Amino acid sequence: MKAFIGIDVSLASSAFCILDEHGQILKRAQVASEPEAFVAFLGGLPWSIAAIGLEAGPLSQWLHHGLAAAGFDPVLMETRQVKAVLKAMPVKTDRRDAEGIAQLLRICWFRPVHCKSVSAQELRALLGARRSVQKALLDIEQSLRGVLRNFGLKVGRVGRSQYEARVRELVQGNDMLEAAATAILSARTALRRDLAALEHRLRDLARQDEVCRRMMTMPGVGALVALTVRAAIDDPARFRSSRDVGPWAGLTPRRDQSGERDVMSHITKAGDATLRTVLFNAATVMMYRARPCWLKAWSLQVARRRGQKRATVALARRIGVVLHRMWMDGTDFRMTRDGEAVAAWR
Repeated sequence: MKAFIGIDVSLASSAFCILDEHGQILKRAQVASEPEAFVAFLGGLPWSIAAIGLEAGPLSQWLHHGLAAAGFDPVLMETRQVKAVLKAMPVKTDRRDAEGIAQLLRICWFRPVHCKSVSAQELRALLGARRSVQKALLDIEQSLRGVLRNFGLKVGRVGRSQYEARVRELVQGNDMLEAAATAILSARTALRRDLAALEHRLRDLARQDEVCRRMMTMPGVGALVALTVRAAIDDPARFRSSRDVGPWAGLTPRRDQSGERDVMSHITKAGDATLRTVLFNAATVMMYRARPCWLKAWSLQVARRRGQKRATVALARRIGVVLHRMWMDGTDFRMTRDGEAVAAWR
């Protein structure tokens, strides 16, 4: 008898539901969310395991690696699809979620998710730490601006290097405001130091990585963009075609068609939001600041027909496609295509 095992992963313990090929429940269990506990439970089952499914999430990749190392073949299932199906159940519990996951696994109605390598996860953690520190730095600066604005003190437009001097100039002579500003500025100094250290580390990683160096030959693509693309894609061979990168990153239009209605709307925004952001930023830099190349000329032609915003999104999608192709072929970016001169963009 074949067993289909659905696992609803939680922080402390995970719900297991085991179904046979006819959809009948063979067993339910609650197991500690540790790879060793999972392996011990699965190893003691009397049935032949046909498939093991986990919804993709924060703990899922760690558990997936543990199960794979023990000789099992687990599958990560796309969160969006699983969530949409489970919402149809009138009563939602961990036990029922595990049963729903097992049913999806049994009928093969799911989209598998690539489990990233440990090195890619470590790189994503470093990029995420930089993003969090940068956000905290901006938040603390805006918070101090808001505090001073209550007293009619306007910081105005100043650079990062002049920010602290401008704040101290405004609060001079007011003991209460000086104490408040000093505490916030001390935290700001520490955040700036940590942010600089993280960015220095990331630039070094990009310089040492051959794939990132190759990606950075494209105008508008710097160390952060290259590292983010490398960490997000992880294994370029998992895409059958480079064109699949655009839909995977959520940069293709959403479509709603039924009968006579056929509506094309905004992009799907599926996949990694950070990847979409960096591709859009790279497209913006290429369109407005980068030196001439065939890709920039193409995007400006699109802008004349469809507008700047749509052209930037289309360029972001195509940058992802070209970067993947460069990675697969092991080639640098060429400023001209097929030996032709770059078209005029005025």
